[in-house]
Amino acid sequence: MSASLPGNRDLPSSQYDLKTYWGRVRHSIDLSDPRTLFTSSTGLEHAKDLIAQYKQSKIPQMTPELWNAKKIVDSTLHPDNGEPVLLPFRMSCFVFSNLVVTAGMLTPGLSTAGTVGWQVANQSLNVAINFSNANKSTPLSTSTIVQSYFMAVGASCGVAVGLNSIVPRLKSLSPAARTTLGRLVPFAAVASAGVLNVFLMRGEEIRQGINVYPTETEAQRKKREEADQQLEPIGKSKKAATLAVGETAVSRVLNATPIMVLPPLILVRLQQKDWLKQRPRLVLPLNLGLIFATSIFALPLALAAFPQRQAVSAKSLEKEFWDKGGEDGQLEFNRGI
Repeated sequence: MSASLPGNRDLPSSQYDLKTYWGRVRHSIDLSDPRTLFTSSTGLEHAKDLIAQYKQSKIPQMTPELWNAKKIVDSTLHPDNGEPVLLPFRMSCFVFSNLVVTAGMLTPGLSTAGTVGWQVANQSLNVAINFSNANKSTPLSTSTIVQSYFMAVGASCGVAVGLNSIVPRLKSLSPAARTTLGRLVPFAAVASAGVLNVFLMRGEEIRQGINVYPTETEAQRKKREEADQQLEPIGKSKKAATLAVGETAVSRVLNATPIMVLPPLILVRLQQKDWLKQRPRLVLPLNLGLIFATSIFALPLALAAFPQRQAVSAKSLEKEFWDKGGEDGQLEFNRGI
């Protein structure tokens, strides 16, 4: 993101108030805007150059062109290392990357092999997204990635296959209720494995800690910029890492809930209509359309649940940080996505 570009003058975090939920929603809409995927390498370099000029005080104030440049950079580059996130795993591509596997998991009447296959595909995508967007101050080893992948795949497949075998046996329920529950099995599998996936993939952050920074007052920030100094981390906190990973796991469940719950429930109702019974070929495009429409709205709402650049009281972290807080005794860290 823009923080990784040269220059010691900080850009405003956002056009919107990130202390409010709806401000973060509007900011998340920018981060997940699919139009940024069409930015060429030349366009990205131009955006980076504009931001660098601002950070080096060659451009005096933010302009609409600079805000657009920041949007491109923030949606393309990782905030810790400044490297482009591989296109399919950016938040701006999430709706499209997730569409096919979600439609596969929500296909009515899947066989056991189909259920397992789509759960494997979904967890493969989750691992790639988690790895690509994790906090990079604590690198992941290959063995950790492989272990996390297979445990998440095992969990999702176990939940999906297990529930698919249990639901038909619930004879006390009506056929309609069993059908509805059956359609919600993929959600249970995705939610449980998604949480496990995040904790496994980012477990090293919890074990080693992530970088924390003092929160600056406006005067302190200007003084640092005038001295041409970078904001340096004051250490690594395991408690900050636990909070960051936990909030990310919650946001994944919040994102999965409407996407994995609303389309199958709506489709169940639509399949009871005569017009759809007479046109079974419309089931797949309807399923895709429902998932796409839900994803477009759900993603920014879920991403905004917690701030990405988060400030917490130094007293809530390890004792070594208690007397190192910045403005209002707070420290900041990058939560990751």
